[in-house]
Amino acid sequence: MLRTVSSESVTEGHPDKVCDYIADSILDAALEKDADSRIACEVCCATGLVVVLGEFDTQTDFIDVQSVTRRAIADVGYTDPSLGFDASTCAVLNAINGQSPDISRGVLKPLEIRQGAPTDKFDGVGAGDQGMMFGYACSETDSYMPMPITLAHKLTRTLADARKSHELPFLRPDGKAMVALDYENGVPVRVRTVVVSAQHAPDATENDIKEGITECVIKRAVPKKLLDRAEILINPTGRFVVGGPAGDTGVTGRKIIVDTYGGAVPHGGGAFSGKDASKVDRSASYYARYVCKNIVAAGLSKTVQLQVGYAIGKARPVSLYVDTFGTGDDERILKAVKRVFDFRPAAIIDKLGLKNPIYKRTTDYGHFGKPDLAWEQLDCVEKLKAEY
Repeated sequence: MLRTVSSESVTEGHPDKVCDYIADSILDAALEKDADSRIACEVCCATGLVVVLGEFDTQTDFIDVQSVTRRAIADVGYTDPSLGFDASTCAVLNAINGQSPDISRGVLKPLEIRQGAPTDKFDGVGAGDQGMMFGYACSETDSYMPMPITLAHKLTRTLADARKSHELPFLRPDGKAMVALDYENGVPVRVRTVVVSAQHAPDATENDIKEGITECVIKRAVPKKLLDRAEILINPTGRFVVGGPAGDTGVTGRKIIVDTYGGAVPHGGGAFSGKDASKVDRSASYYARYVCKNIVAAGLSKTVQLQVGYAIGKARPVSLYVDTFGTGDDERILKAVKRVFDFRPAAIIDKLGLKNPIYKRTTDYGHFGKPDLAWEQLDCVEKLKAEY
């Protein structure tokens, strides 16, 4: 059986990713001063303008939103006023409010405690919102991530590296890539199509752009055995000079599929960037990935998807299920998961160290598959085997 799966990735200079990076930079700035900060930071940007919005509850006296925002924009690479958006000259508007007391009440005094039920220290934090989150892992790559999104991220990282090293001096910060990958009987066998769109200097020739990106980006990022018969499309419209926030309005949280599994599994709809760990949109998604990766690494299945559901203000999940797509015993795995893992928000925060200012590291090129992140560690493999 033949099927073709596509996934895309974007560079840190994509306008939506600029907003995500600013939001996570502000979150980190708050956590550096107050580890118990509760932050929901939203950002939008356009030509010459950044607007920072959201709800903050923090004991720190002052977060220099202006400085943090401008530093983040410079980190991304927008330092040239000719691009229509740069760190020095853009306007930064601050529209931050305090967190709703109704939400705060549910987070600090969860339903379990309000009802007088027996509790322990991990019942002391309720979910910051309702919703369902998904985790996923598979055995088709060393990172336990789907191959299409893995290749797409490698393309955009390589594209950014070629810009930053000046190997391709015509490149500018904005860019994206997409990979269409053929599977035969569930096994990835060839890349059908590679699409790369890269912002460039106005005087760069189409030939230089195509040749440079083919040789310095695509051939380095995609293994030759997969690339041999691929169709390669580079800047399909022929020109990509106006880009970044000057070319398209950016908004936090619009790249949730890029941030996760490239469309390989469902998504609960909640974005990550700008949210502290009391927001289970972020923390439970990280934990679900952690659980799934340990399941596959333990050899209990070749592929696994996990869904967890929460009610606002309630510490314990309202639902939990696993689906191995026929590669494992779902019921036995679920029982083992329930014995090994604790899905209460406070337990997740404690286990993964989510009160630390780690979030800028997660923003770009996917929140999963990076080996240095806590939710990518394989420290529960033996426990799962024992409980299975």
